[in-house]
Amino acid sequence: MTGPAAYHPVACGPSALLLEVADAVTALALAEHLRATIDATDVVPGARTVLVDGAAPAALEAALSRWDPAVDPPDGPLVEVPVVYDGADLASVAELWGCTTREVVERHTSLELVSAFCGFAPGFAYLAGLPEEWAVPRLDSPRTRVPAGSVALAGTWSAVYPTASPGGWRLLGRTDLTLWDHRRTPPALLAPGTRVVFREAR
Repeated sequence: MTGPAAYHPVACGPSALLLEVADAVTALALAEHLRATIDATDVVPGARTVLVDGAAPAALEAALSRWDPAVDPPDGPLVEVPVVYDGADLASVAELWGCTTREVVERHTSLELVSAFCGFAPGFAYLAGLPEEWAVPRLDSPRTRVPAGSVALAGTWSAVYPTASPGGWRLLGRTDLTLWDHRRTPPALLAPGTRVVFREAR
């Protein structure tokens, strides 16, 4: 399915267009397609949207007409994230999943996830790929401070907190990797499109 049936456009300000799509994977695929085919000030994927700013309307329209949402985006770089699985919510996730804490670690490290988009804080990547049956609710009461490097779950998302901040995700463990460095290109280690595998640190 291509064209208008695959997305819903919403005007945003004098030069931007918000394209609403079905899900995060589709948003990432569309964003990658547009980055490869048009000149734009910015193309920003979200959970179910792509914001396009500063693109020539005719060029954007032509690019959208050529987009096929059935085609997956090309594989991005692979980043392995070493994790010490000693998080405060490891036992509660095991209870929600009906398994042992050892099995939680085995499940989490068995997945290849993909950074769908970044938000909340610089370098905070929403990692898609957790099966629906493993979805977990956020905490009823968010913590006032989650340490930098915390590896966490919420819904069907995984993430790593790049800096210390409040948060309501369930904490599985921690990593020493630097998620955000303004001197790096790109600054975000887990930029959209990056494939991510969690490994248990020994």
